[in-house]
Formats: sequence, structure tokens, C-alpha cells
Amino acid sequence: MITSRKSYVSKMVSELKPSGIRKFFDLAAGMEGVISLGVGEPDFVTPWHVREEAIRSLEQGFTAYTPNAGLLELRQEIAQYMYNEFDVTYDPEHEVIVTVGASSAIDIAMRTILDPGDEVIVVEPCFVSYVPTVELAGGTAVTVQALQENDFKILPEQLEAVTTERTKAIMICSPNNPTGTMLSKADLEGIATYAIKHDLLVISDEIYAELAYDENYTSFAAINDMRERTILINGFSKGFAMTGWRLGFVCAPQEISEAMLKVFQYQLMCASTMAQYAAIEALRNGRPEVDMMVKSYRRRRNFIVESFNEMGLSCHNPGGAFYAFPSIKSTGLSSQEFAEQLLQQEKVAVVPGDVFGESGEGHIRCSYASSLENLQEAVTRIKRFVESLEK
Repeated sequence: MITSRKSYVSKMVSELKPSGIRKFFDLAAGMEGVISLGVGEPDFVTPWHVREEAIRSLEQGFTAYTPNAGLLELRQEIAQYMYNEFDVTYDPEHEVIVTVGASSAIDIAMRTILDPGDEVIVVEPCFVSYVPTVELAGGTAVTVQALQENDFKILPEQLEAVTTERTKAIMICSPNNPTGTMLSKADLEGIATYAIKHDLLVISDEIYAELAYDENYTSFAAINDMRERTILINGFSKGFAMTGWRLGFVCAPQEISEAMLKVFQYQLMCASTMAQYAAIEALRNGRPEVDMMVKSYRRRRNFIVESFNEMGLSCHNPGGAFYAFPSIKSTGLSSQEFAEQLLQQEKVAVVPGDVFGESGEGHIRCSYASSLENLQEAVTRIKRFVESLEK
């Protein structure tokens, strides 16, 4: 028995908070009859022609490592896709890396650019991994709160207020997880002006770019003078319904991209070979299924947002992704209390908003990546729960 130390686990990891999302997944998993609005993944199966291409790659014996940056054929397709869809040009040989999901891309980006003590401004509410990823890379996360009264959009003056000589980058996500907020071109231009003024990088998580509903999506890298300051994160999980394939990509100027590749070589070697062949097919021939999914998500969004507002839970209209972020402040409960009581009393699983940052308190995240029938039943249960609180 080892008795020489109190713990072999690092202080940083010991103090790292577990994911608040996972807590509610685990609670719901042990209950029968639960409708889950907590899962952040499409309810669609990866299209057959994409799966078939992965099977074909196995049958042909393509089971070895690929180059660290990924199959050149896939990187060429990614570069072409970025140009066709978002009007951004990248060199597939030197400025595109295929990663193990977008999370891996964010991790290598942080580890590449940060020295100990460097600060990254993180716009909250945000995905739960952003702050820990900065800290695990030795940086300091400085959070800024995007508020409901501004449709969860950050204002340049808020960024100015927290900028210091140690600020190195800002992390944004549009469409946003958990709020669904999509930044307009004008919003992005305001952030760009700020980034140029302070000579900052922008890490732009665009994993939900394909799931934009009511206006044309603008990539941050397409804003004037921003391509050379942007580390662009995207992948196949959300728009192409390929979560379990664990495949993402990162595009960045050559100097940064080649530095990230050094980190990736030691981190994970390369992404799954069969997943890469599947992704080639998704990019070449998957647009009809993406359009079909977007149409379905839009219909569900309209239903659930209208339903929340009708029951008195104020909910802004998300411009993309597949999340609604209604306010539950009128109930008098905290986000944690609301989510826990709703799960126990009505067997509906949602994610408390505070796990996404301080400005998420008073809200819950509800994924509408579920069948309309499930959403209708979930809304009925939530309304019954809210009405019970008024008695």
C-alpha cells in the first residue's frame, strides 16, 4: 500500500469540476420513462451512403494510420467545402488538420498558443469544456457574460473591460451551445475590430455552422482581415449526424496550423481511418440530408420556443444549433432545483443553465434534437410541473 504521498493526482486535475451535463445524464439513465432533452447530439442516424463508404474502406483493407493531419483527399474536400459554403480559402496541405472531434481541435489549439499565465476571454454561457481546456493548457480563462437582454450576444465594450496585457485570445461559438444564438456579420465585425485593436487571436467554434435557420451563416474567418487571426473549429458531429465517429477539423494560418500539428502528433497520432473515408463521402454527397435535418430542426424549434413562451418561460428564438434556453426565473427556483425537481416529478431531463457559466443561471438547456412526439409530451410534462409550482 502506498503511503508516501497524500495524492498522486495533480492539484489542477483534483480541483477540476466534473461536467455538469454528465451528472444529469447519469441521473436520467437510472430512471424508467424519462424523456431526455439533455443530449447534445442529433437524433438522426448517419446517412447510409456515408456508413457504406466506411464499410467499403474496411473491406478494401484501409486500416493503417493516415498522415497525422489526415488523408490529403479529405483535407482537400474540407478546403473545398469551406470555400463553397463559407467563402474562406485554406491550403489543404498546410492549413487543415483532421482531428478526433472538435473537442480535440480546441485542446490542441489551446496547448499550441498558450504560455503559463496567458489569458483567454471565454464568452459565457458556453460549452462546459472551454474553461477547463484553457486551464489544462496552463492558461487563465477570463469569462464574460452574454446576457439574455442582449439575446445572449457579447458586446465589444464588455470585452474591453476585461482585456489586459496578458490577453492572448478570445473564444466564441456561433451558433452557440447552449443558447442557440447566432452572431450576425455585424456582430462578428464588432469582435473583429476589437481583436485587431488588441492584436488577439480568435478561436471560433463553428461546429453548428451547418445548422443555421433564418439567415445566411457567416464564418468568423470570412470577416475582413480575420483569416490570419482565426483558429476555426468545425467537424462532422452535428451537421452531418456523425457524433460517434469522433471526427473534427481545424483550419488556421500555416504557422499556427503546423505548430498545432506537432501537438496533435503526440496527442492522438491521427483520426480514425474509416471515419475519414466516411467524411469524404459526407462532404461530397451529404448536403441533401443536412438540408433535411435543418428543415426538421427548424420545425421543432418553432414548436418548443412557442410552447415555452406560452407557459410563461421566456425563451428567445435561437438562430441555429438545436437548443432552446428558456428562463425559469419566474418559478423562483434555481437552475439546479428546477432541473432536479422536473426530473423527479415529471421524468423530463434538461440541463441546468448554470453549468454553462454564471450567466446561465436562471435558465435550462433543452435539446430539441428529439422527435416531435417526444417534444410534445415533454412540453406537456414541463407545463404541468410549472403549473404545480404556482399552486
